Amino acid sequence: MKLYKWKDLKAERFSPGEVEKIRLEAIRELVASDLRALREAAGITQAEMAQRTQMDQSQISRLERQGDTRLSILKRYVEALGGELNLVATVRGKTVRLPV
Repeated sequence: MKLYKWKDLKAERFSPGEVEKIRLEAIRELVASDLRALREAAGITQAEMAQRTQMDQSQISRLERQGDTRLSILKRYVEALGGELNLVATVRGKTVRLPV
């Protein structure tokens, strides 16, 4: 079985727009699975999370399922777990912490 590198496949089979769409979808899925895993590790139900964040349970479900990544929502979610949201940007090797 021949193995292919992602960079070769994406250049051969996808337009730059399609590659960006795939990248964004992957990020959404990672964020969503990570949020659910955080909540479950804390032993908190979606209903409890909704109460803590002053959101509807359906909003929590959508956030975890679709990966809505608005910082204000993510901050409320992480703080409801007793955590702190940090935002870090790295440009040309320089890393800075951004306010949330």
